[in-house]
Amino acid sequence: MKIDLTDTTSSKINQALVEGRRASGTPAVGMVLTLVIVTDEGNAYDALKAAGEASREHPSRILAVIKRPGRSPRDRATSRLDAEVRVGSDAGTGETVLLRLHGELAHHDASVVLPLLLPDAPVVVWWPEDAPDRPAEHPLGKLAQRRITDAAAAEDPLAALKARAAAYSPGDTDLAWTRTTPWRSMLAAALDQKHSRITSAVVEGEPYNPSTELLGMWLADRLGVPVERRVTDGPGLTAVRLSTADGVICLDRADGALAELAMPGQPDRHVALKRRETAELIAEELRRLDPDDIYKSAVQFGLEKLTHGGTGKAGTPATESQPAAQESTPKEDGTKETGSRRSAGKMSAKAGAAAGGGQGERSS
Repeated sequence: MKIDLTDTTSSKINQALVEGRRASGTPAVGMVLTLVIVTDEGNAYDALKAAGEASREHPSRILAVIKRPGRSPRDRATSRLDAEVRVGSDAGTGETVLLRLHGELAHHDASVVLPLLLPDAPVVVWWPEDAPDRPAEHPLGKLAQRRITDAAAAEDPLAALKARAAAYSPGDTDLAWTRTTPWRSMLAAALDQKHSRITSAVVEGEPYNPSTELLGMWLADRLGVPVERRVTDGPGLTAVRLSTADGVICLDRADGALAELAMPGQPDRHVALKRRETAELIAEELRRLDPDDIYKSAVQFGLEKLTHGGTGKAGTPATESQPAAQESTPKEDGTKETGSRRSAGKMSAKAGAAAGGGQGERSS
């Protein structure tokens, strides 16, 4: 059921929601949170589709805030709120409200959204594109327990990562981090099987892919070893190589769907590591509403601490990468070696929690 409201108010929208639920025969709907999507007309369809699919797992009231400040002085001076209310089969398992803020009202989105929030329920704000530099200080961000951005959608993804690190506040997360979850899970599981001293690591992925940098910073932070970032043709993340005292552990995904895990002394195996859709990423983020401390530690580790090598080749055998990795490893004294011996244990203990709490994919 769809209800169109022109030049309306928040109270009339709430009334339309109640009437829509009654008309569809579901006066009481068990929704677990309010998801606020801040987007534009061009991205609204894809964002709403992803949120609607995620609502099958997390029944939500979805509020799509679409700002239309106008171009002419006359349009900018006027204020009008138009809304489209969707309930029942048109809104999946929850409710959806499209809010189009015209003129001056576009600068007061929080005042429009606040009366429409579900009472006593968490609030999550998602910026699919054009996220603010400091999400926690945005008027809508102040209403939320969780704030989701996507550095991959920024014009300069690496600059966006630096901004996320500088402005981090508990509850912030980024879909570039969510995209690394399957990789972190797989690497943590591999190191649970192979307890060996790790000396260095290489992360490969296409250029301008912030998930590659985040995964590299996570490895460097967790393992305390040098990590090299290499550029490939993609798609997304393509390989991770961990140099150990026994050889190279290589997780290689050349086609964006199926990966090959090679470990010293064990036969190579194929593992499913497909690139996920936005709906899966959002659904993963909505599973946890507490601060993601592992993301904080990774994003604030520092991009400048990663070394940048030449162009890597997707599908390069692990044995070809081993000599280069060993040559680039700095000479270790006893203290550093002791720390490296603990690195596999750190990955299994800390990375296990990180892998479960991390998140999704746009191009990784």
